Amino acid sequence: MKDVDLKAPSIAPTLPTLEREMFEPRALKNGLLTGLTWFAAIVASVPLFSVIFMLIMEGGSRLDWEALTELPPTAFETGGGFGNAILGTLVMVGIASLISVPIGLLAAVYMSILGPTSKLSITARFLSKTLTGFPSILAGVFTYSVLVITFGYSALAGGIALSVLMLPTVVLAAEEAMRQVPQRMKDAAFGMGCTRTQVIMKVVLPTGLPGIITGVLLAVAGAAGESAPLLFTALFSNYYLSEVMEPTASLSILIYNFSAMPFDNQIQLAWAASLTLVLIVLVINILARLIGQPKV
Repeated sequence: MKDVDLKAPSIAPTLPTLEREMFEPRALKNGLLTGLTWFAAIVASVPLFSVIFMLIMEGGSRLDWEALTELPPTAFETGGGFGNAILGTLVMVGIASLISVPIGLLAAVYMSILGPTSKLSITARFLSKTLTGFPSILAGVFTYSVLVITFGYSALAGGIALSVLMLPTVVLAAEEAMRQVPQRMKDAAFGMGCTRTQVIMKVVLPTGLPGIITGVLLAVAGAAGESAPLLFTALFSNYYLSEVMEPTASLSILIYNFSAMPFDNQIQLAWAASLTLVLIVLVINILARLIGQPKV
């Protein structure tokens, strides 16, 4: 056997170095489109940041513990707050979540696993997509005609109206999250002898849970800022909620009412309530992003 010269020069071909020509047509086109994209993003963000800046400047000085806990003031009264509106908003969004999340999850399970191609699934999927663009005020009118006329204005009626708006978002997000579960995981569970119920409970739901929670939080954030349905269902109250079958305050309706008053104190409280509502929605959206972020 001949000795191999380890110091022999390599005969592997050398790759040509790639240099980017700045004035090459494709490079110019790429730079132009990138610049236009950044410009469009900056222009689109100007209204958002201007609104946030205005809310901080106008409502930040009035946002304190008194504003977060006290009852709304009367016409010529100073001080006060919107603690009852925060409580009412949380209660009605909670009622809406208790109604929409279980129904949405059950519908998503059927649409993604049990009968994805059935006529019922196709119809439910079409209706869910249609309801995402459903005018929110119509949800209030529907709940008013079904519930309020008989039982009166209440936090329960407001929660039901919000659940109508939350349901399509929960259904579509949960269905998509369950569809993203790899088929091989389901097949492996069936191969081990698991029933369909066990596959759903032990494989599909835990694996798709981040996407499901993201959809639920986005639906909650949207419902927290609704005002039109609550005008027809929960109305308003200057007191703390004591039971769900009575009218209750909400942040969006308080902002609507106080912003039209000719009193500086109420207008300042409207700014502070707006800032509080934006912060609540912002926190929920950040949580949705963090939970739905793919694990590396």
